[in-house]
Amino acid sequence: MSSTASGTNGTWRNWGGNVSVRPAREVEPASVEELVAAVRGAAEDGLKVKAVGTGHSFTSIAATDGVLIRPQLLTGIRNIDRDAMTVTVEAGTPLKRLNVALAREGLSLTNMGDIMEQTVSGATSTGTHGTGRDSASIAAQIRGLELVTADGSVLTCSEKENADVFAAARIGLGALGIVTAITFAVEPIFLLTAREEPMTFDRVTSGFDELWAENEHFEFYWFPHTGNTNTKRNNRSAGPERPVGPVRAFFEDEFLSNGVFQAAQWVGRAVPATIPAIARISSRALSARTYTDIPYKVYTSPRRVRFVEMEYAVPREAAVQALRELKAMVDRSGLRVSFPVEVRTAPADDITLSTASGRDTAYIAVHMVKGTPYQRYFTAAERIFTAHEGRPHWGKIHTRDAEYFAGVYPRFGEFTALRDRLDPERRFQNPYLRRVLGA
Repeated sequence: MSSTASGTNGTWRNWGGNVSVRPAREVEPASVEELVAAVRGAAEDGLKVKAVGTGHSFTSIAATDGVLIRPQLLTGIRNIDRDAMTVTVEAGTPLKRLNVALAREGLSLTNMGDIMEQTVSGATSTGTHGTGRDSASIAAQIRGLELVTADGSVLTCSEKENADVFAAARIGLGALGIVTAITFAVEPIFLLTAREEPMTFDRVTSGFDELWAENEHFEFYWFPHTGNTNTKRNNRSAGPERPVGPVRAFFEDEFLSNGVFQAAQWVGRAVPATIPAIARISSRALSARTYTDIPYKVYTSPRRVRFVEMEYAVPREAAVQALRELKAMVDRSGLRVSFPVEVRTAPADDITLSTASGRDTAYIAVHMVKGTPYQRYFTAAERIFTAHEGRPHWGKIHTRDAEYFAGVYPRFGEFTALRDRLDPERRFQNPYLRRVLGA
């Protein structure tokens, strides 16, 4: 099964299956020059332009009825600079290929999300993140980028060159231009020890500040309709490597986390009344385990059960209150939620429209399996998150607009002014960007 988005009969669909669009034409440029020509050609024909990665966004952020740029030929590592400890990579490179290539070179990103199917440009442009006390999103690890703007110019951006563009374009939503290459900070490869263990909801929430403070990377999953969570603590280790054995890895990561979980989702969809009982069993299925491995093998895991997702970033000090409100809402609502709620953190960063811009952040993500009605649950959850000045993930479902964002992002006007300068004719606009950034 493909883990990317699909296209048939000229229709492009995203991974979650909730967005589809028929572009006027699709272009697969094999070089920056070909991409520049495609952008200029679209302007001549009066068409909008959007670049699309693997379609892992649940919003229509990359959708267009104009020219759809597919960057799968713009892949691979351009340059490794061991003095500066940076790697420059083409925009269409999937994170999984970058992670494997870096490991071969004895290098690694400092932090990453839990899915690595996305392209580097798609992941960073939407603010994809993992969890970290001190280390932030993938975009916060960017040291430079190359951007094709609406008039076909190629801008090189860093803290020293086009610094105002760099501040915003690391998470640019595809609104400022098309990213063609990214330079990441890397470090010598290291080992992480992961400690996964079940914990009650009350224990996790009452001890949240300590669990966050004591671990470099802390996250947990709460199973709605239960008082149970699964926690994961990742910390750097001197070794030795002790990976999960192949039999246990298959049983827990494939059979339980994907196979049995998928079957449970099918049963839950067919008979929603069974969901609380299934949740109680699921929340106890995974036992405690500890293992030590290289970063991408610890941070990431396969996700074969298709879902749709909403995730909000709230100030870290509001996380526990928001979670307790979410649990109380689910308990009294009559909703049947078969997918766990994921909770992660990030330190404040300095990227204009980063969900962690200027504030220490906690992320709360709600999911529903693909094909089930999610609106009632997501609407109720969103009401809770926005009451805490939540900022939605740019690539996940939400109903917020430019007026709301102007209130929760102090530097929102900085971004829109830059967009006015770089794309005055809105060559990169689509309905989603019109809603979230204003016309």
